[in-house]
Amino acid sequence: MRLISSWKKKITKKDLKDWKRFINSKEKIPSKDIHSISKSEKVKKVVDLHGYSLEDANNFIKKIIHESYRKKISKIEIITGKGLRSKVSDNPFMSVNLNLLKYSVPEFINSNSELKGFVKSINYNEVYDKNSGFFSVFLKTKEWILISRYL
Repeated sequence: MRLISSWKKKITKKDLKDWKRFINSKEKIPSKDIHSISKSEKVKKVVDLHGYSLEDANNFIKKIIHESYRKKISKIEIITGKGLRSKVSDNPFMSVNLNLLKYSVPEFINSNSELKGFVKSINYNEVYDKNSGFFSVFLKTKEWILISRYL
């Protein structure tokens, strides 16, 4: 009984005052998705697609690639899961590979000419690694696109 009562501490007036000030302020909390890696690799974004349908995932990835390019993010790590709990293999009329986000999202990026213009490469070693539930997409820089137009 004593252990349970130790969890029920009263909130101090200072904590309550700080909490109310925080809630009423318009201060932005920094995004957990974007963080610096190193000086050689500018910035990366991590996106989790668990729970997305194929169509929703593709639309979301399209938005993320545009947004990341505009913000000069050079790498997007896309978490899809390994597809181990997917029921796709039970349906003989569905393609196992193209109905798992792990395989369909890279295919969507490659088949979309607009997105291909922003993407430098996709790490297919991560895509086809059975122990990996994510893959990386590397984006071109604006400078790279301008130079490549003249080559």
